[in-house]
Amino acid sequence: MVENRRWLTIFTHVSLIVGVVVLAFPIYVTFVASTHTLDAITSYFPLLPGGELVENYSRALTVGPRDVGATVGTMMLNSFIMAMGITCGKIFISLLAAYAIVYFRFRFRMFFFWMIFITLMLPVEVRILPTYKVVADLKMLNSYAGLIFPLIASATATFLFRQFFMTVPDELCEAARIDGAGPIRFFFDILLPMSRTSIAALFVILFIYGWNQYLWPLLITTDENYYTLLIGIKRMLDVGEGQAEWQIIMASTMLAMIPPVLVVIFMQKQFVRGMTETEK
Repeated sequence: MVENRRWLTIFTHVSLIVGVVVLAFPIYVTFVASTHTLDAITSYFPLLPGGELVENYSRALTVGPRDVGATVGTMMLNSFIMAMGITCGKIFISLLAAYAIVYFRFRFRMFFFWMIFITLMLPVEVRILPTYKVVADLKMLNSYAGLIFPLIASATATFLFRQFFMTVPDELCEAARIDGAGPIRFFFDILLPMSRTSIAALFVILFIYGWNQYLWPLLITTDENYYTLLIGIKRMLDVGEGQAEWQIIMASTMLAMIPPVLVVIFMQKQFVRGMTETEK
């Protein structure tokens, strides 16, 4: 039993407040820098927001930074398409793979499952050269297909869905078969609704994974129209002897945080349920 001591309560609250301040201060500094002019940032660093918020964010979204060739709005759209494509692709393929492994009896079923599982030891960085060669041979460089397709397989999601499907009672499958439901109907009408919390939890994780991709888009995109936002921010910093437009870089950084934060906020309940529920 936890003792209700005043000093312990004060200590825990102070610790939480200090932790929040330490985590939030860099974000606050980034926001403040995005509301000032370049001269104000380089001459003295202000600690209070300035009056250039609308100007800086409007320029970032509609005009774009110097020497990048694409607007932040375009790069955000590319990042969103890539993240959604990776997320939906991973979930859909993993659901089908797990369904086939659990509910269909075919030769080498477990062998194929463990082959899928072993790919966890082969991240993108390990197989990036052969993957690039395949994508280049298929003429998918500088395309959404090239950004999405090489990253949509997920051994982790397949394993999680397999473990969940194995907890579904066999009597449910038998009852569906007696009612005349075939494999496709059983999958879409019964298993998918039962898996919605797991899908929601994986959606949050995989969307953030897709949004934060850096190495793969950096490798296959040379056309500015297909830059993702993280690539664009890196390009903004590569100015050589010139002066980086820090106010636009900071505004772009703040904009880059908005979609993942919104996904977490709006899907928080489903995410927690998907991660904690033991009884489906």
